[in-house]
Amino acid sequence: MSSALSDLLASRDWILADGATGTNLFNMGLSSGDAPEMWNETQPDKIRALYRGAVEAGSDLFLTNSFGSNRARLKLHDMGHRSGELSRIAAELGREVADAADHKVVVAGSMGPTGEIMAPMGQLTHALAVEIFHEQAEGLKAGGADVLWMETISAAEEYKAAAEAAERVGMPWCGTMSFDTAGRTMMGLTAADLAKMVDRMAHKPLAFGANCGVGASDLLRTVLGITAQGPETPVIAKGNAGIPKYVDGHIHYDGTPELMARYAVLALHSGATIIGGCCGTTPDHLRAMRAALEDAAPGPRPSLDDIAGALGAFSSASDGLDSTPIPTRGRGRRRRTPT
Repeated sequence: MSSALSDLLASRDWILADGATGTNLFNMGLSSGDAPEMWNETQPDKIRALYRGAVEAGSDLFLTNSFGSNRARLKLHDMGHRSGELSRIAAELGREVADAADHKVVVAGSMGPTGEIMAPMGQLTHALAVEIFHEQAEGLKAGGADVLWMETISAAEEYKAAAEAAERVGMPWCGTMSFDTAGRTMMGLTAADLAKMVDRMAHKPLAFGANCGVGASDLLRTVLGITAQGPETPVIAKGNAGIPKYVDGHIHYDGTPELMARYAVLALHSGATIIGGCCGTTPDHLRAMRAALEDAAPGPRPSLDDIAGALGAFSSASDGLDSTPIPTRGRGRRRRTPT
């Protein structure tokens, strides 16, 4: 399936994705507890500025402000019926910015988790999950998204449901999971589990990998676990800008642009093709990452000690794959809001 992203993947050794959504919107005045997706309608200039900030910093791809615009999450704001509409507007604003850019830019329609627990442990059936994602995917497609981008997923069943929704609408897709529990997702999947699951899929993603989690070090440890499986599908690395800390009533990520520049090059040497940031990553971080990638020379696959030395210690001794224990730090506060 040819698409804007597949064409870019065929012609480039690396692609710079965007940074945070939630962090940058909070910096623009979004209040905690508010639905960011409502800003697509009420504050469109700020959403354009969000997208434009990534593009002007050098991103080749950015995610739409639709992380939580599925029916299950929007119902918490009594707006479940507006999933398709708010998703469409998010993509339309993205299409507008991408088409005006001075370089080729891919609009990726963000689709976050439903927030529900899949059956049999929870009430969300496969059929209902597909329906929820399908509704959102239709809106993103109508708005002009180039590719669907599932992110921060923790359950294999939900990942598969989102993939089925992408197939129903005839859209290419990418999918990342969040590994933040000693190298596993909240539902227990390891990096190897994800790689094996993707390999067995009939409607495969254009790229897959990891996002969010604890910090840049942990994210790259997961990427090493994925690439060790030898996947043919390109790998995504989208790590947080450092570790979240509570400072003066706000969550602050301590990763500097210089740290994220080191992270970007290490991600490339770890085998990632699409490299971006997640929580805490601003345009300043992206500019440093772009410059570092443009200057990067081919390098060896980093060791865990290389990563810890460059980016800081890991949050846990295990990566979920029974690796040799390595230096750790205290756990950071988990974040499950739009990235």
